[in-house]
Amino acid sequence: MASNENFLESLMQANPTDFAAILDNRDSMRVQIVYTRIDRDKQNRPHFTDYFFNYKHAVYFYPASTVKMPVAFLAMEKANKLGIPLLSTMITEKGQEGLSAVYNDPTTADGRPSLAHYVKKIFLVSDNDANNRLYEFLDQQYLHDQLKTKGYPDAQIVRRLAIAMPESLHRITNPVRFLDTSGKLLYEQPLQNSNMEYLQRHDFLGKGYMNDSEVLVNEPMDFSRKNRVYLYDLHKVLRSVLFPAAVLEKERFDLKQEDYRFLYQYMSQLPSETRYPEYDTSAFYDAYCKFLLFGTQKHKSLPKHIRSFNKPGWSYGFLTDVAYIVDFEKNVEFMLSATIYCNSDGILNDDKYDYNTVGLPFLEKLGQTIYAYEVKRKRKHQPDLSVFKVNYDK
Repeated sequence: MASNENFLESLMQANPTDFAAILDNRDSMRVQIVYTRIDRDKQNRPHFTDYFFNYKHAVYFYPASTVKMPVAFLAMEKANKLGIPLLSTMITEKGQEGLSAVYNDPTTADGRPSLAHYVKKIFLVSDNDANNRLYEFLDQQYLHDQLKTKGYPDAQIVRRLAIAMPESLHRITNPVRFLDTSGKLLYEQPLQNSNMEYLQRHDFLGKGYMNDSEVLVNEPMDFSRKNRVYLYDLHKVLRSVLFPAAVLEKERFDLKQEDYRFLYQYMSQLPSETRYPEYDTSAFYDAYCKFLLFGTQKHKSLPKHIRSFNKPGWSYGFLTDVAYIVDFEKNVEFMLSATIYCNSDGILNDDKYDYNTVGLPFLEKLGQTIYAYEVKRKRKHQPDLSVFKVNYDK
């Protein structure tokens, strides 16, 4: 259920110290917020009320690493459809010059690359290579077709992340093989070359950008051939995995119960709680991927009874987090997704963004404000959140 009530605006207006600049510059900062209030009935079934702030489909934001979330879900679903165990050895061959192969993974316990381990690294620290390997397993056309079938026709995930290559190479995905522990071939997928017709878009940002030669170009940067997924679509993708029984059947991913448990663990687990890989917590601190509620709390231990099941993204000045937040001690739950453009000089690709001074403080304060409201909010029925209580690696 969507509400037209101006709830989020009122909440931020009541906290001018934290939000006055955001309210005054909402359009130039391209701020968008989606908040879902969750109320349980006697049977513990969730009922959702969505609230929006400055939400506009037509206003482009670069989704960055948030696209890894639907990529991970679709990769797990495709493996299930093909009967491939998620822990099977996943071998990626080099299909063409400019692409690369993977035969082993030193970050796993036994050195074998697997789809499960790629998904794990995506949610723990937003690993780019892990995402790109799953992109190759899915391929462009399949990604587009599956997201469209699930109700996201405007989504376009057409590129790998954090790797420079021509558009033609993003259309090509490497051959992939899956093997069991004895080396027996379970599935083989040849090189794919997508002829997908891209959606016609006119997504331009900034007043200038640094080109590949590090020369300033004084005109807006064209994002029309880069990835696009709307914030509310990402919000709904997350909701469909957290609450599969509460969404339409066509919106669900074909996942097993053990898949949900796996996802709930690694979407909420912290780098310091992880054995493989054993992360350097000076670089991958607890709040590294937990922007809402904890954005600026670098090198601090986070409270273990509060968990964020989420996927953030940051690139080109955009800072985004799509999250379901739970406090097991206070029996509080809510969904919150937000994005903000932190680029005061208007120049893209110069690595001069206001993430630490503007974006992270905003997302942290937003999460804390909604959390404080939720703690005080009266509920007719207390939620049973036991399905989201999982054991962590350590």
